[in-house]
Amino acid sequence: MARNTTLESMTSPAPAAPRWRVMLRAVAARRITAWVAFALVHLWLGHLSFHSPASPFGDVLNVYRGWAEQAVYRDYWVGIDAIWVYPIVALVPIMAAALFGFTHYGLAWLVLVTLLDAVAFGFLLGRGRPHLARAWWWLAFLMLLGPIALDRIDSVTVPIAIVAVVLFAAHPRVGAFLLVIGTWIKIWPAAVLLAIVVASRHRGAVIATAVGSSIAIVVLALAFGSGTNVLSFVTEQTGRGLQIEAPVSTPWMWLAYAGVAGAAVNVNVALITYEVSGPGVEIASALTTTLMAAAVALIVVLGVIAVRRGASSASLLPVLSLALVTALIVFNKVGSPQFISWLAVPLLFGLAASAAGAVSSFRTPATMGLLLAFATQGIYPNNYDALLMLNPIMLVLLTGRNLLLIALLGWAIASLWSLARARVSDLHASATTLSDAPLTAPATHTKD
Repeated sequence: MARNTTLESMTSPAPAAPRWRVMLRAVAARRITAWVAFALVHLWLGHLSFHSPASPFGDVLNVYRGWAEQAVYRDYWVGIDAIWVYPIVALVPIMAAALFGFTHYGLAWLVLVTLLDAVAFGFLLGRGRPHLARAWWWLAFLMLLGPIALDRIDSVTVPIAIVAVVLFAAHPRVGAFLLVIGTWIKIWPAAVLLAIVVASRHRGAVIATAVGSSIAIVVLALAFGSGTNVLSFVTEQTGRGLQIEAPVSTPWMWLAYAGVAGAAVNVNVALITYEVSGPGVEIASALTTTLMAAAVALIVVLGVIAVRRGASSASLLPVLSLALVTALIVFNKVGSPQFISWLAVPLLFGLAASAAGAVSSFRTPATMGLLLAFATQGIYPNNYDALLMLNPIMLVLLTGRNLLLIALLGWAIASLWSLARARVSDLHASATTLSDAPLTAPATHTKD
């Protein structure tokens, strides 16, 4: 009798999912639900932009608006009449938010970023069957990251880069052009562009588009009288100190907490940032650029080896772009909280490739990305004053966040190493029929 019972339990169907879970999945699977959630998330983040501690909207209201007012009222343009910390195309969104005046500049900025996010969200959902898992992941990422996801110039580049990688498989020149535009707003999309140059079979078209577009932008800036100021964003970064949130700064934050002589948190009035001081800071600051260049070179070499060993672009692009983007954050002396928003692009790339079978599961790095976003909002803007006062709980949170960043970089490099070591036969056996891994599959006749 016991034996029969055991056999029956082995052959009986699995218990049905609870009714509430089935209903929840059905609601979440509707496109309208996703769009309502998109609106609610952006309304909430917009509210936090104006009402959070540490004034996360300060850069928009005080710095960006100030640059726009200079241009309108004094005909004095940063990047043209003066050196500037950003690439020249960053003027476009900054001036676009001033089209309806300066009284509601902040609201106009939020509308601009929300519209760009809506375009990217629409591309993630696709024209046919929506790829809801990735769309919901991005919404969760934005929500966990907090108002900083909307309140910096980086907020313009992220949706542009998402659209670029969605379009790249079918329209490589368009995708490359969008990444070039993003790079000339904030330099980080160049990492995704570099990954494409290394891994994609469209590298010739990508290089031609990138070079041609960049020359056109520089020539246009020169025509407006920029002179060498058009490239000043490169040199403006070199003289900066170690910002307190940067991974490299973490030891000096603990030294300051321990009361070591010379170790402290200082305000950089000119750049409106907080930096660390202490024994060896100058050496570390000077070495960060070298370390970043070395890390990028190592990652590119691994990518090239993987290509030569027969890795498909569909399997290589997600991990290569993730490694390069994460390296720009880990070895950056600035370490601003909005840098975490960059991770959404390679992680979405990886989730799409994983769903298509081009790479192994991207669940681990995607989960790490959500945790990084959550920890970052816990630091800024929610408890930034406590961090400035060297609160030990905040130091532990900052340390954990930065260690998780390093772990994410390690995961990406380990995945690259596996591709670089794999035998060609193994790679061909696991490769998909996709030539490049898009974020959405081709549209089908299925209606939602």
